[in-house]
Amino acid sequence: MSTSVSRFVFSEWPPTLTDDQLQALTLYATTYALSHGLLYLPPIKPQPRVPISAIHAPLSVFPSPFPRRLFSLARRLQNTYNLLYARIATDVEFLDKVMGAVDGVGKVDDFVGQLWTGWKNLRDEGMVQPLQLGLFRSDYLLHAGLNDEPPTLKQVEFNTISSSFGALSERTAALHRYLYATTNYYNAYPAMQPEDFPANHTTAGLVEGLAAAHSAYNVDGAKILFVVQDGERNVFDQRWLEYELLEKHSIHVVRETFDQLATSVSLDPTTRALIISGGTEISTVYFRAGYTPTDYPTAAQYSTRFLLERSKAIKCPSIPLQLAGGKKVQQVLTHPGMLERFLRDEVPEAQIAELRDSWMTMWGLDEDRGVEKALSMAHQLVLKPQREGGGNNVYKEAIPAFLDGLPPLERQAWIAMELIMPPEGTGNYLVRAGSEEAQSSVKAEVISELGIFGWALFGGQDGGVREKEVGWLVRTKGKESNEGGVATGFSVLDSVLLVDD
Repeated sequence: MSTSVSRFVFSEWPPTLTDDQLQALTLYATTYALSHGLLYLPPIKPQPRVPISAIHAPLSVFPSPFPRRLFSLARRLQNTYNLLYARIATDVEFLDKVMGAVDGVGKVDDFVGQLWTGWKNLRDEGMVQPLQLGLFRSDYLLHAGLNDEPPTLKQVEFNTISSSFGALSERTAALHRYLYATTNYYNAYPAMQPEDFPANHTTAGLVEGLAAAHSAYNVDGAKILFVVQDGERNVFDQRWLEYELLEKHSIHVVRETFDQLATSVSLDPTTRALIISGGTEISTVYFRAGYTPTDYPTAAQYSTRFLLERSKAIKCPSIPLQLAGGKKVQQVLTHPGMLERFLRDEVPEAQIAELRDSWMTMWGLDEDRGVEKALSMAHQLVLKPQREGGGNNVYKEAIPAFLDGLPPLERQAWIAMELIMPPEGTGNYLVRAGSEEAQSSVKAEVISELGIFGWALFGGQDGGVREKEVGWLVRTKGKESNEGGVATGFSVLDSVLLVDD
């Protein structure tokens, strides 16, 4: 790779290594991961109640190149996004219209409809906790410029529930800094400098948000409740947050599933304080479950979710904040005047323009000529439902057959979005555990997705929003894969190498 040209060439990444160098880096990387809690539980079903083994999380050998200017832009945008979604979550009229079971997505999407209907009933009953906490992640891809122009930053989606991999992403960034400090990557890319590895303190940043909610609740002896999935393999990403809360803030955590909570929690009949077995009050409910219909196999899980929502504890996220993260909301925000509705005089026009420039073209399939337009452009589109967790979208050549079978009434639950086209030819060495492939790194052409974390505490009587941008992650997948989730097996954890493009 030439170093005489200052502009980075994405198609020349990664640098060339000998087999011995690659094997050595892979050994350094995997042993570092195992030594520093960059871990997953192995793919065993059912998971044992007490884990007896762990494997390293899927990871990349090199960090992935990302333009310095766009990394700074993504971090700067997060503050505006934090404010935007705080405002959306408190705009009941907007959420009823877009996501509700009467006029919005909820009337054709049973999962969304169940959540909205439960929230509507609780509103009619009267809510006792106005404060809401969001731990957010905004995801981006590089979009290749035309005529050899530099790439631009384009948003994939905005996550308002169970925004994962903050703690493990911090450890992946540390892993790549370690490989550089230990081996200098065998001088395979001489232009690499220590300042090209940006700091990542996501664990402390996310915990700062949880601690802020706990402090606002202000009850001595209260604990934070993590609502988790049964058999969760990504448990270490959650545990690092728990350890940070205890060690840095002296806040204790309780971890329970919806099924456990059905018998372990109750509400104080007078104050609606959330009390868990043993008489401990809960200050904050942090959902690492509840974002997918499979978390609610029966009506009992919905009942437990609504009991938690009814309580005085601060929810992260509340149901309205979860609904605000819907893909339909993302699409409706592209309509003229919508950003101004929520950001009003709080954000300068230049910042609103930056936000708008980060979006691809989107439209609803229920809009006039929405399906016809999607059919004519299918090869450059992705169709998205109102789901989180990966594996739900429909891409390119699969779109025509899907639309042929989509009942007209269900179109309201789907949006069409122009595909982001990352720079071609970028590669990396990917390492996965739990299989024979774990013995070596596999070179592949890849696509890397940057996520920026932030938190916001809002909903008080003064209308104020406390918010902060708190870190980042990179997930990298083989180019042949449309989906991008690490937990679903499509991607590996990665980090950023800042470059000049």
